[in-house]
Amino acid sequence: MSTDIGSNDATNPEERITLTKEDEWWVATDEHSGVTSQGKTRESALENLDEAVAGYDGEGRPPTREELDSIGIDPESNESGDSLPDVLE
Repeated sequence: MSTDIGSNDATNPEERITLTKEDEWWVATDEHSGVTSQGKTRESALENLDEAVAGYDGEGRPPTREELDSIGIDPESNESGDSLPDVLE
């Protein structure tokens, strides 16, 4: 099942969200940016998409030290490599 939610604003016809039901998940895609998110309900998929698009548009915030610690990341010992791991090449 798929639902298109378009803008009624004729000045911005690119504003369009596609909602698709895939198994137990609703998948929401912002067609303009290509950002996709999901949720167990239509509402949660759309809320998650709003957050993902905000991050994509640069409206997000850096993670706090506590958030990084909770997932086991130490910024002082974290290094970016010059090349991708073999599995990503």
